[in-house]
Amino acid sequence: MPTSCHDHTANRCYNKYMKKASMILSHLSNQPQFKYLKQQDCYKKYISLLGSKWQKAIAFVYIKNDTLFIAVTHPGFKMELNYNRDLLKSVLTQLATHHNECEMMKADKVVVFHSKYHPIAENEEDSTTIPYYNELASCEFKIESEDEELVEKFEKTKTHIKDHSQ
Repeated sequence: MPTSCHDHTANRCYNKYMKKASMILSHLSNQPQFKYLKQQDCYKKYISLLGSKWQKAIAFVYIKNDTLFIAVTHPGFKMELNYNRDLLKSVLTQLATHHNECEMMKADKVVVFHSKYHPIAENEEDSTTIPYYNELASCEFKIESEDEELVEKFEKTKTHIKDHSQ
């Protein structure tokens, strides 16, 4: 009985010409229209090589016309990163020399600017929970007033406290 499979192992049929998902993704990422995916991966690697303090300070990076543009999340970080331009360039050149896929990341200048756009936070807070507090007031107090309206309002307040404390 002829089959289209080449190898039979443990009742499974495996075609040696079948491609794995990693091979397909690798092939797609090498296509010219998807070169931006590789660049984004290299940008993430670059930010991860910096210290954790700077990782929080940097919103995003990109390279254009041999200039590394670094967007910071707060204007206070701009001055600090401007003082360390040489370090930022050296980390970029080391990344380009040690990772073959990031060899296109070369920059002669570094420009640091403040951006109001921030990447989406990975750890979103759960906004569905509402903190509920127990009523700390007690409804046991004397009403020492002769004014009928005021006594009536205090009585309503007492019942309101009593209803919410249980």
